[in-house]
Amino acid sequence: MLTQDITHDLTKAMKLREEPKLSTLRMLKAELQKLQADKGKGVEITDDDVHTVIRRLIKQRKDAAEQYKAGGAIDRAESELSEISILEPYLPKQLGDDEIDAIISEAAKEINASSPKDMGKLMKAVMSKAKGQADGSKVKERVTAFLNK
Repeated sequence: MLTQDITHDLTKAMKLREEPKLSTLRMLKAELQKLQADKGKGVEITDDDVHTVIRRLIKQRKDAAEQYKAGGAIDRAESELSEISILEPYLPKQLGDDEIDAIISEAAKEINASSPKDMGKLMKAVMSKAKGQADGSKVKERVTAFLNK
């Protein structure tokens, strides 16, 4: 399970004194413990739950990095981006543009989407098929291009 991998990597980072990795994994572990408390005792955290938490943390880091860059704090922005690089390996492999386009074509045929007014339905269908393997903003960009053809 992914939670065990994270715990193992956290212990390894402690032993090797890898401070940036250690602090990032501690933050992730704390978020997972909050999730476990919210779910209640006896309810397992699934890998999908872990992926959801990691995606949220990555989005927060990207937003913070943009804010720091805009404010001129480049070193803090780089710190946020390095945390992203530590978190990303725990996510499933992301789909490429060609794979996303194939899913879009298939979903569009299934729901008969052909115009920009079908954007919402098509996005929902594509995101359910991608199952967390594609960034929502990238999918939106590809769906928009597909519908505007």
